[in-house]
Amino acid sequence: MKLQPDRIEGVNAIQSYHPGRVTINGVDWRAGVLLPWQGQVRAWAREREPVAAPPSLSVDALTAEHFAEIALAEPELVVFGSGVRLRFVPPAKLQALYERRIGIETMDTAAACRTYNVLVSEGRRVVAALLI
Repeated sequence: MKLQPDRIEGVNAIQSYHPGRVTINGVDWRAGVLLPWQGQVRAWAREREPVAAPPSLSVDALTAEHFAEIALAEPELVVFGSGVRLRFVPPAKLQALYERRIGIETMDTAAACRTYNVLVSEGRRVVAALLI
């Protein structure tokens, strides 16, 4: 499904989402991705094996360090896309966000993509952490 016809000036935007792939600023991502409202889009929550496109970790395999990495960007809100199905992260793993008073919303990845685009279009400091 196409989400955004044009690039929103000055921010990272999601153009489309399909199961197994998300297109951000014209680049296809096929595994976990960390998408700040501005700045560098980068790989996130991936298996550490040396393969061309390592798969995303499962929600169960995420650690507190994965969310501490997000907190360093200092967003006001994190939109967590848990994959095809809605899966919640145990609260203990989110401690770095709670300590900095950063909100987190969990949804399936398709909903997270749509929500992220709405929030950045409103000028919000949001990070999408997406499992593909």
